[in-house]
Formats: sequence, structure tokens, C-alpha cells
Amino acid sequence: MAEQTRYEELIRQFSAFGAVKREVGRMMPSECPSGSAAVLILLERHGDMRMSKLSELLAVDMSVTSRHVAHIAERGWIVRSPDPADKRSRILRLTPAGRALLDQLSRRTCQMLAERLSDWSDAEVAQLTALMARLRASFDDTRAHGPELRPPAPPAPLVLEQTTRTPATTT
Repeated sequence: MAEQTRYEELIRQFSAFGAVKREVGRMMPSECPSGSAAVLILLERHGDMRMSKLSELLAVDMSVTSRHVAHIAERGWIVRSPDPADKRSRILRLTPAGRALLDQLSRRTCQMLAERLSDWSDAEVAQLTALMARLRASFDDTRAHGPELRPPAPPAPLVLEQTTRTPATTT
């Protein structure tokens, strides 16, 4: 287990990461806030689903999910169809317009990341991706099992690439 000072620094970095999220949010079209984009991304990744499943994947209350779904349905990015298994329920499905919007958002985001991380090696980007996925999985494990039941994560074979760059300083 890491020392307390390492966790304190991690907390500071989480706080500073808000600036990255805000910049990504600013490049989103005004009619597609981040919550709406998250719904579209989950539908693309997991396929058609009920609102209850979407709410679970978003880890938000059903009322929040309902607002996001109404927003994107009004814009024609998804359709809500009766669930054949339960006519009271609806199945959410991406439309071609929703897929086109996701393609546009993906291109914009990838371009922005490529510009901002142009001095990073492929290995460094891959390492960050792996560590962020592992961090997310640790929180998913906690939510599913409770912190006392979470299985220990296997050690990650991570090797930092040697660089000659000097660390950035903040003012």
C-alpha cells in the first residue's frame, strides 16, 4: 500500500484533473452536454437497453437518467421503443443521427488529445490509459462488493519510459 503522502498527492491531481475535463467539455457542441454524450457512448458500447440498465451504468438516479434521455430523444439521437418483454418499459436505441454525432465527438476529442499529448510517446499514452482503466475498475469493484470485499488488484507490469524532458512547473 502506498504512503499517505502519495494518496494526498493523488487527491491534488484529481482536483487538478478538473481542468482537463472542463476543456473536453468546452469542445462539446452546446446541444450535447457531457451527460448526454455519456448516454450516447454507453448505448454505442453496450447496445440497446432499458433505462434502468442505463441508470445503473451511469451510476446516477433514474430521474437524472430520464432527463438525459429526454434531451437526446428530442434531438433525434435515440429512439425509445416499447420493450417486447414488458410493454410498460422502453428500450433505448441509437439512431443514425446519434451515431453520426458520436463519430463527430470522437474525431474532435481524438484530435484535441493528439494535440495536447503530442510530446507523449505511444507507450506513455497506453500506460495512462491502462492506469485510468484500472482506477475505474477499482471503484467499480468497490461499488459492486463493498470496500471490505474487493479482491486485491493484481500488480500491473508498468515500466515508465525514460525521458529527458524536464517536468512542467505550475505557477
